[in-house]
Amino acid sequence: MSVTSAGVAVADTGAIGSENSGFTGTVYGDGDPFYDACSNQSSTMIKMTGTNVGDLLNTAGVTWGWFQGGFKPSSVLPNGNPVCGRSHTNVGGISITDYNPHHNPFEYYASTANPLHTPPASVNEVGHNGQANHEYDLSWFFQALAAGKMPAVSFLKAANYQDGHAGYSDPTDEQHFLVKTVNAIMKSPFWANTAIIITYDDSDGWYDHQMPPIVNSSADPATDALNGPGVCGHGTPLGGFQDRCGYGQRLPFLVLSPFARPNFVSGTTIDQSSVLKFIEDNWLGRLRISTTSFDNIAGSIDNMFTFSHPSATRLILNTKGQVVAR
Repeated sequence: MSVTSAGVAVADTGAIGSENSGFTGTVYGDGDPFYDACSNQSSTMIKMTGTNVGDLLNTAGVTWGWFQGGFKPSSVLPNGNPVCGRSHTNVGGISITDYNPHHNPFEYYASTANPLHTPPASVNEVGHNGQANHEYDLSWFFQALAAGKMPAVSFLKAANYQDGHAGYSDPTDEQHFLVKTVNAIMKSPFWANTAIIITYDDSDGWYDHQMPPIVNSSADPATDALNGPGVCGHGTPLGGFQDRCGYGQRLPFLVLSPFARPNFVSGTTIDQSSVLKFIEDNWLGRLRISTTSFDNIAGSIDNMFTFSHPSATRLILNTKGQVVAR
């Protein structure tokens, strides 16, 4: 990865750690994606190189899409660049801008970016190669679902006001988004063959008491602040990449599916890349995005499923989390 400012690679110690002479290192800030015209063009931006899961799905001919709240431009500037200015009011009564560029992973890669936020030509394009390049406003997921065209793999990101991030969202806001989304999928013909995975990228202030295991030690002395000198400097399974000393703090991980094992709490150590591993195992013949990516050492979520005994139960909730239909 490289950090850029106005399109030029620069060293920025406020955005990356242990950068080399080519200004590559480990990103620990919230730099916006370089390939997104709604990014803050006057601040540090980040480019990613290499292969991502979207590239692998494209090569395999598997339909997929990233759907994010606020991706649809509120207006377009004379130079053709989009303005992502749509906003909503959260439960606290505060107006929050919907779209956050640095929440969109595929905009960091030239191969999977949709810089101008171009919509698909029609609902028939959703999930397929086309002018939107698999990058969509969240509304297109519900249009595709209603049209019977939900992609095989869909990544959904709520608008900021409903994403549960402490400071500008709330668990109640998040619950409204989840109930709407899960209800829509459960009511569709796709439910019988669907797994919904609900996960989080960080704690955002909702901290857990459990200290995470160190699964990939780092060679960078900066990580000594976590456990003391030398603790994170040995035995790196992924080749000694610097600034890696994960996992981070414990977070919720939920699976909703007719195939989900009922009344079950998994004891497997997993992380977000376990979702990536599940996609790779299910659709890509266990192909990994690289030899040094975390999907190589991620725990499996397979024990959360019982594929031989699916359940036909549907629990339709209201926004208060109450069951209103089965």
